[in-house]
Amino acid sequence: MKTLRLLTLLAVMGCSSEGLTQDKRECCEDLTVETPIFTVYYSESKQQPITLTYLSKDRPKNVDRGSMNFYKENNYHTSDNADYYRNVWDKGHLAPAATFSDSNQNLKKTFSYLNCALQNQYLNRGQWRLLEEQERKWDDEQELVVTITVKFSDSILPTGANLPSSFTKCIKFTTNNETRCYTFPNSRPNKDWREYRVN
Repeated sequence: MKTLRLLTLLAVMGCSSEGLTQDKRECCEDLTVETPIFTVYYSESKQQPITLTYLSKDRPKNVDRGSMNFYKENNYHTSDNADYYRNVWDKGHLAPAATFSDSNQNLKKTFSYLNCALQNQYLNRGQWRLLEEQERKWDDEQELVVTITVKFSDSILPTGANLPSSFTKCIKFTTNNETRCYTFPNSRPNKDWREYRVN
């Protein structure tokens, strides 16, 4: 089914699916990619996700991330290790590793560069992480559909990746149909995650 959707997308955009290497589909800069744990709308030109959606629910923690590292997916032009070398940018998970620690297979999928954004290290390890922890408390009571939208600055790293300027996370509570959204500038936070809530 996923292959069919990708082939349909390629056909609509006038791209050949033959070979499906990045070089063979230069016109396909923005792609929707569905994985078993998240769906991402990805910009190959920016080498960053534009939007990503995942389901957060009460999953048991069965495995640890250990020494897992991010990996490049075949056929997609994404960021890579060079973009994160000796700078303030973390490899920020959009779909959190801890949310998918129920199996090695799910956990590993969170380490795809399709799920990775250039995120300020103080944001990633601070208020963003704390909101992720809160999500895991909320999803004990009801399932959450989480969508993250990435906005971009004009800054491009020497390695070619476009720097995000902000991240908006919208959390839909599936039982009571409430949605809460939070917008974080891609910089060191100066307030509690609750204070980043927007209408």
